[in-house]
Amino acid sequence: MTRAQRVLATAGVVAIGYSLLFFSILPVPLLEPEAVDSILPVLPWWALVTFGAYCLGRLGWHVMTIRDCPEAYHELMSEISAAKNDLRAKGVTVD
Repeated sequence: MTRAQRVLATAGVVAIGYSLLFFSILPVPLLEPEAVDSILPVLPWWALVTFGAYCLGRLGWHVMTIRDCPEAYHELMSEISAAKNDLRAKGVTVD
């Protein structure tokens, strides 16, 4: 099974489970019906906001802890210089 198939299968199971709870086909144990009626409609939005916060936190962490690669920097600068020299040889104005 590919990763996409696993994600779609998991999302389908979660969506079916949520639909069964939302339309009161399955009862929610240990919660009063009033609490279920107030929690279930906002649960997808809560999950979306939680996922977005997780993604932003992960992105921020990886930006903050990025490793420097001096060899890659020097290689990239030499490639940029070579590209500028090639463009200058063809008559293009490069700063």
